[in-house]
Amino acid sequence: MRKTRDYDAELRALGEKAKALKAKKVEQLGQLVTSTGADALDLDILAGILITAVESSNAEEKEAWRAKGSAFFQGRGKKVRG
Repeated sequence: MRKTRDYDAELRALGEKAKALKAKKVEQLGQLVTSTGADALDLDILAGILITAVESSNAEEKEAWRAKGSAFFQGRGKKVRG
């Protein structure tokens, strides 16, 4: 005879896993903001920069940002001076 599945327990476990992944993502984003020095910016400015990046459709500009970000990570998180 087959063992019955406890769907409620499985859903709870998935919910807890999703919550843990979201918390980890938020923590990593906070670390990114701090390691880049962006925590020194006013929150309104930082939000405006991020919104502009999300709304941008300029592929060349996005590629330049990607390259700069890649160089940052390859440099093991040294603060950006600019």
